[in-house]
Amino acid sequence: MATFLYKLGRLAFRRRHFVALIWVALLTLAGVGAASAPPAGNSSFSIPGTEAQKAFDLLEQRFPGASADGATARVVFKAPSGEKMTDAGNKAAVEKTVDELADGSEVASVADPYTGNAVSKDGTIAYASVKYDVSGMELEETTKDALEDAAEQARDAGLTVEIGGDALQAVPETGATEVIGIAVAAVVLVITFGSLVAAGLPLLTALIGVGIGVSSITALASALELGSTTSILAMMIGLAVGIDYALFIVSRYRAELAEGREREEAAGRAVGTAGSAVVFAGLTVVIALVGLAVVNIPMLTKMGVAAAGTVAIAVLIALTMIPALLGYAGRRVKPAGAKGKRLGRFRKGEPKPDQPAGQPKANLGTRWASFVVRRPLAVLLLGVIGLGAAAVPAASLELGLPDDGSQPTSTTQRRAYDLLSEGFGPGFNGPLMVVVDAKGSDVPKDAFDDVAGEIKGLDGVVAVTPPAPNKGGDTATITVVPDSKPSSVQTEDLVHAIRDAGGDIEAKTGAETLVTGSTAMNIDVSQKLNDALVPYLVLVVGLAFLLLIVVFRSILVPLKAALGFLLSVMAALGAVVAVFQWGWLSGLMGVEETGPVMSMMPIFMVGVVFGLAMDYEVFLVTRMREAYVHGEKPNQAVVTGFKHGARVVTAAAVIMMAVFAGFIGSSESMVKMIGFGLAIAVFFDAFVVRMAIVPAVLALLGKKAWWLPKWLDRALPNVDVEGEGLRTAAERGTGPDEDRELVRV
Repeated sequence: MATFLYKLGRLAFRRRHFVALIWVALLTLAGVGAASAPPAGNSSFSIPGTEAQKAFDLLEQRFPGASADGATARVVFKAPSGEKMTDAGNKAAVEKTVDELADGSEVASVADPYTGNAVSKDGTIAYASVKYDVSGMELEETTKDALEDAAEQARDAGLTVEIGGDALQAVPETGATEVIGIAVAAVVLVITFGSLVAAGLPLLTALIGVGIGVSSITALASALELGSTTSILAMMIGLAVGIDYALFIVSRYRAELAEGREREEAAGRAVGTAGSAVVFAGLTVVIALVGLAVVNIPMLTKMGVAAAGTVAIAVLIALTMIPALLGYAGRRVKPAGAKGKRLGRFRKGEPKPDQPAGQPKANLGTRWASFVVRRPLAVLLLGVIGLGAAAVPAASLELGLPDDGSQPTSTTQRRAYDLLSEGFGPGFNGPLMVVVDAKGSDVPKDAFDDVAGEIKGLDGVVAVTPPAPNKGGDTATITVVPDSKPSSVQTEDLVHAIRDAGGDIEAKTGAETLVTGSTAMNIDVSQKLNDALVPYLVLVVGLAFLLLIVVFRSILVPLKAALGFLLSVMAALGAVVAVFQWGWLSGLMGVEETGPVMSMMPIFMVGVVFGLAMDYEVFLVTRMREAYVHGEKPNQAVVTGFKHGARVVTAAAVIMMAVFAGFIGSSESMVKMIGFGLAIAVFFDAFVVRMAIVPAVLALLGKKAWWLPKWLDRALPNVDVEGEGLRTAAERGTGPDEDRELVRV
């Protein structure tokens, strides 16, 4: 592989005009496609194999034309202090608002609070339910404006009015912190390279790659039903890996220049060596993201595949556009150790031209690695105990999906949620819909009544509506209002209790009882994700383990990499629980409402963090293996790997943390949680696992770390990640292009 990538790097350097033109054309094409694509509709949130989804599908069959996917809004009114909603003036204002809402072109129905029993017992709060013919993302802006105007007129009459539901659903905003994250990345690159030009190359290529990826997602969003979170996730991961992959190749290019090679040769060797690590690091991320399909949740699968596509683009750009841009930059990209005129000629601690070549001053990475190999057991224990302590909160992990109650208090949806809780109880925001399929029952009406009566006798139930049968009389819906909020453990217990009671009723009457609704759907999603976590972990870690065996030609190094990942991901989950569930530092993170952790967070973090963790493993340990293969002793190879790789890996980790942390400012709670979780996971994995635990373990193992059974060594393909073929060709006096025996796939 090193020889093939070497040729690719030199070709891109020589044909830089052609390479740049191709990428600019792709960016333009994707941009035009995104600009001309129809707006995305509501992303499909089907959960195959769950009871909630089965009930939802049954409703569409038995209650045709019910606009199950249509947007909804709850216009919540609160009377001024000392007044009631039943007072003549307040009632007139509400009825006027209802009449105005009913005139909307996309409105399917509006329920008057005074005829629909939608006034609180104390008479201070009422709500009007609005149903639309289309989904929230498909609503015309004029329809949303009419909804807000109607609410504003009621406010002018002296009422407090807020709007809940998904009718005002908007694309989540990421905030200014995203820009700050990119700015931090730029500063780190300048410090790392000591050159504005060299620092600008990774940023430029990452932005181009993300532009192509996100524009392509936008262009396909309507056809593939991709939600807005999909593009944000692709941007988040694409920026992080795009900058990092380019950083590694530019850094290796400068190191090759420092060894006296010509620029085209240096570009080829940089792509042949660091580029090989980029390919395998990218493969691990792609495997982890595409592997999310094993969960069998279409929305999660689409998110993973879209993000994986952006990662693949980042790899291709790093391998082709970076050497092309290096050709354009020419002498403005200095050899390693040299800086631009404004930043000083040589970096402190680097060997100067007149300094003996064999006695360069030891850098921080060398000094740290030397310390670790002298005290490996102490460093290992300290790292493991520290991560174990950070992981302790994960034992209290509670899972759920965000609703309006997790939104900032500045939003009208959150204020409407709070008003409904105040007037009708916390469970009113998450009613359960019970669907009774009595097609196999002799007396369907009796079965409906039996189910309603059974539910009324359960603990935690505030209200049960009378059964509402369909036209055929074989199916009915019953609405159940719990006495606890939607995301609570008590509500989850009630859902399970209703389902257990339904099993007994089916045995007696032949009628099947199903529980659905957004609350039940969230509970089923959490359960499905929990059930899929172990198979997903086995699949992703197993495939990556095999891949790393090929890369490192070792059994113990990939095993150590996987165990280290488990430590970092558990510690990161512990941090997420501490902030978003327990409320530690919640004010600093902008978390206004603590509660259950998003149900897809554990499996999502396992996938993404594993891929990113393997990035650092590949980049750092390949340098160690390169030194070991070239004759150094095991402990000295560890030090050499840190000498050449620690600075760059540190910079890459800081950049990735900055990019992820930039999304903590998002208005979407899911994006905020993902940004924090990934940022803290990168910190734990890069600075504790890869920088401390990995060298400590390798120092303890010695030569055993690189052991591989002979039969397996013969069976595995030689991918030559270390670039041994390039070195051998140079020693023979032939170029890699001429030495046909060295071409490896």
